[in-house]
Amino acid sequence: MSTSGSTLMNAAVVEQFGQPYTLKQIARPRNPEGPDILVKVLAASYCHTDAVFAAGNLSQELPRIGCHEFAGEVVEVGPEVSRLSGLKVGDLVGVPGRAYHPCGKCYECTNPGKDAKGYSPYCPYAGNLGLTRDGGFQEYSLVDSRQVAPLPDGLAASQAAPLMCAGLTIWGSLHHERLQNAKRVVIVGAGGGLGHIGVQFAAYLGLEVLAIDAADQAIDIVRKIKSELGHTGEKIHVADARRDEVKIMRAIGQDTTGVPENEIGYDAVILLPESQRAFDMGMQLLRNHGTMLVVSFPKEKLQLREMLDFVVKRGVSVQVKTFPFEHIHQLVDLAHQGYGGKLVVDMGGEVYGLSK
Repeated sequence: MSTSGSTLMNAAVVEQFGQPYTLKQIARPRNPEGPDILVKVLAASYCHTDAVFAAGNLSQELPRIGCHEFAGEVVEVGPEVSRLSGLKVGDLVGVPGRAYHPCGKCYECTNPGKDAKGYSPYCPYAGNLGLTRDGGFQEYSLVDSRQVAPLPDGLAASQAAPLMCAGLTIWGSLHHERLQNAKRVVIVGAGGGLGHIGVQFAAYLGLEVLAIDAADQAIDIVRKIKSELGHTGEKIHVADARRDEVKIMRAIGQDTTGVPENEIGYDAVILLPESQRAFDMGMQLLRNHGTMLVVSFPKEKLQLREMLDFVVKRGVSVQVKTFPFEHIHQLVDLAHQGYGGKLVVDMGGEVYGLSK
């Protein structure tokens, strides 16, 4: 099956490390093979990893088209797609970066947990969109149909794109086995891309949440979320890390009457900033035998669909600022300034009625 239109498309390409994206026209992918699908990108979200890659700190080959969290419409399918995933032309999908073409034979692929045997996002031989394979900062992208998730009805492309990495990562963290019995959790970096989504997840999961950040705009985002969540927002306590109030923060939301000093604090701390000061603060907020969790990718791809269903059911909202494709350099500049929430390239979502 082929699509009509130009054989060229717009793309933002990393051609030299440490230099801005090059906006150019390149050949459009066509005729996906095997399990692959061709996706028309509707929204592509910018991640901290995109900045790390573009700076040359991941030692990948160039040129490369970045972005490993995006959403779009299936416009072509390979011959194995219907058997493997049931996707068809016209379906709307969210695309995480991992894992493009896993080997199907290594330990990870043959012991995939709840995922289908032969496919694992942890396969060491798989490609990663935006890093080892071209990602979402282009009008059309080749994707492995096994790595995507269909979008639930009503979920905007600009909302779905950030969930493919930021949302999925913090979702997996909150479902870590060490947090199964946690009732009170701290999120340090709560107003950032992962953090503000995690605050909503945690509150809707019934956890008492201490949301900490150290920038005015990020704290404003968390306060806005707390206000908009109504009764559920009462579980969220917002704190400014720039104020030396760790001892007070440890006791927020907890009746400390008769409680030993080492039992005052939180069951878990999810640490998001790459900061020794943030780590030290997190340790001080833990109760005895509490858990400090440095975020990681979920064990199973199945969690991607579970998270999307939860987002729609609960009305979780990603705080996004969108940019047209030709303004991607402005997006990057704002990201480097530490802007809270998520920055997203809108590549057609409004035309398709998908963007908020």
